[in-house]
Amino acid sequence: MSNILSNEPIIQYEPQSLRPIVATIGVLFKDGKVLLVRRANPPDAGRWGFPGGKIERGETVKDAAVRELYEETSIVSKAFKTFNAVDAFDFDSSGKLRHHFVLVAVLCIWVSGDPLAGDDALEARFFDIEDLINADLALSLDVKEIALQAAELL
Repeated sequence: MSNILSNEPIIQYEPQSLRPIVATIGVLFKDGKVLLVRRANPPDAGRWGFPGGKIERGETVKDAAVRELYEETSIVSKAFKTFNAVDAFDFDSSGKLRHHFVLVAVLCIWVSGDPLAGDDALEARFFDIEDLINADLALSLDVKEIALQAAELL
């Protein structure tokens, strides 16, 4: 018979993976092209995705998107519209969940600057939307769908 009042945990878990981490992604178009960064760090190192990152305490989703866009690409923007949220799961090599991110997509408007990769990006550049659909690019999950969805809002 098991003792329910025992101090032993019933299951083993990693505390950091219990709750989703809310982050933002900045989706930005200029001259009909969408801005992507090639990630330098896990998860998705080497893959193309939207600039983004964790939302700081007291920061709005839109402010975080603008900040992350600038930090990762040197592009100045203003937030226009929050339009989607997607789940991103990060598993270790044994298949154990390390992190669960909820990525909130914010459509941003270009104000100034040219793409210049920040510390956590290998490259930053604009792509034709057709390149995301037809080219053999290593894309992070949902990039194509989110870019198409954002393009319809413009």
